[in-house]
Amino acid sequence: MHSNHLLLEEPIRMASILESSKSTFFPAMSRIVGTLGINSQSVETISACLKAGMSVARFDFSWGDAEFHQKTLENLKIAIKRTKKLCAVMLDTVGPELQVVNKSERPVSLQEETLVVLTPDQDKEATSNLLPINFSGLSKVVKKGDTIFIGQYLFTGSETTSVWLEVTEVNGEEVVCLIKNSATLSGPLYTLHVSQIRIDLPTLTDKDKEVISTWGVRNNIDFLSLSYTRHAEDVRLAREFLSKLGDLNQTQIFAKIENVEGLNHFDEILQEADGIILSRGNLGIDLPPEKVFLFQKAAVYKCNMAGKPAVVTRVVDSMTDNLRPTRAEATDVANAILDGSDAILLGAETLRGLYPVETISIVGKICAEAEKVFNQDLYFKRAVKYVGEPMTHLESIASSAVRAAIKVKASVIICFTSSGRAARLIAKYRPTMPVLSVVIPRVKTNQLRWKFSGAFEARQSLIVRGLFPMLADPRHPAESTGATNESILKVALDYGKSSGVIKSHDRLVICQKIGDASVVKIIELED
Repeated sequence: MHSNHLLLEEPIRMASILESSKSTFFPAMSRIVGTLGINSQSVETISACLKAGMSVARFDFSWGDAEFHQKTLENLKIAIKRTKKLCAVMLDTVGPELQVVNKSERPVSLQEETLVVLTPDQDKEATSNLLPINFSGLSKVVKKGDTIFIGQYLFTGSETTSVWLEVTEVNGEEVVCLIKNSATLSGPLYTLHVSQIRIDLPTLTDKDKEVISTWGVRNNIDFLSLSYTRHAEDVRLAREFLSKLGDLNQTQIFAKIENVEGLNHFDEILQEADGIILSRGNLGIDLPPEKVFLFQKAAVYKCNMAGKPAVVTRVVDSMTDNLRPTRAEATDVANAILDGSDAILLGAETLRGLYPVETISIVGKICAEAEKVFNQDLYFKRAVKYVGEPMTHLESIASSAVRAAIKVKASVIICFTSSGRAARLIAKYRPTMPVLSVVIPRVKTNQLRWKFSGAFEARQSLIVRGLFPMLADPRHPAESTGATNESILKVALDYGKSSGVIKSHDRLVICQKIGDASVVKIIELED
């Protein structure tokens, strides 16, 4: 993106850099996904994370058992009630992840230019020259000269905590490697990644299926983060599995792109998935470092044009141990937002980091500043041109609502929706003002009991940039006219006023369905 595309008018921006950032009810339009765990399990910490701007809680089953994650989730529910802040739940699968197994949990020191053997015999103890792994097929897929990376959660790639290996020999089921840098591996779990090599394991493993069908079903998960997605078929098989699990047929699937294979099939995966997570930790190992930014920009653009959320990971790794991000990390967060990302995903920073709340707060502030100079006009023109003509009915309404809101300088767009699709389409055009998505529940019955839908749809918009949901009274039907819509609108306006988003004399754009017609109208508030 060239600098002349940004709205960085030198005289204005240079003068405003030293101004303190104004706090608002919505800290940023962009969303923050926080991974909950060891240092973010208490009700108090989770409450502070919600207040700081976390809108999606991620539960990573690469570590920890279901009981631990359940306790964390129960605390999240208490925190949601206390703070009155909505939060969605994301289950992150393990997938075909290769791991070094260290049952003793004693630190293992590896010395540069010495040899280490990777063995599938997990009964053996991890030592400086022998590392047990959880995959017996490694010797069949690697060859002399291949690169292998080992690190804790692929955390930083730091030379002191992570190690690069070069395959020198394959001996039966064992792989002999030359250690390229000295490092100390500590803890029970290290991830192992073989650069640009296909691992013949299912994307949705038996362990993943068990977790989803028990923990996932019990907790009505909103999002499934599908680790190591390599083909569109991976998403289809996961969706087929979810469809058999009651309410999880509504769960959205976010494909995690973590290697070259997923990159090669990106377009088909995007078409099949509900959203994309750019897992830059593994991608940064599978791709040459100088190519990672190109993939990020290309992938985010494709997601934007498809109207599907793009989530970027691994942005402020240093905040796992430090109170402030590096200058490069702060710039990285801003560039992700300027590229068009919907959300930033925090992993180790909030899971086991020392400053989970501060990390969320700082990332949110950087996002808010980047949004101020995001060139919405250029983005809007690109999106409209990409969609082409003739537009679908809904696409036309959504783009018209955003254009009208910007022309009249509306303070907010209010969208009435039952499926959430209309609100997501409006957000696709990246309006400069918040979109209040009023989700009107639908009544369902299986002839034995009545049930209201809408909670899923409301929570699932919490990963979309600029979309802020509220659930309407279920007594109001989805297809309605007159007084019913007016009463729901009044509730939405009251919410906007109480949160400080809407003030007297503000102009608002309302997008709603009346009968078979979709209507965009502009209203101006009185005193």
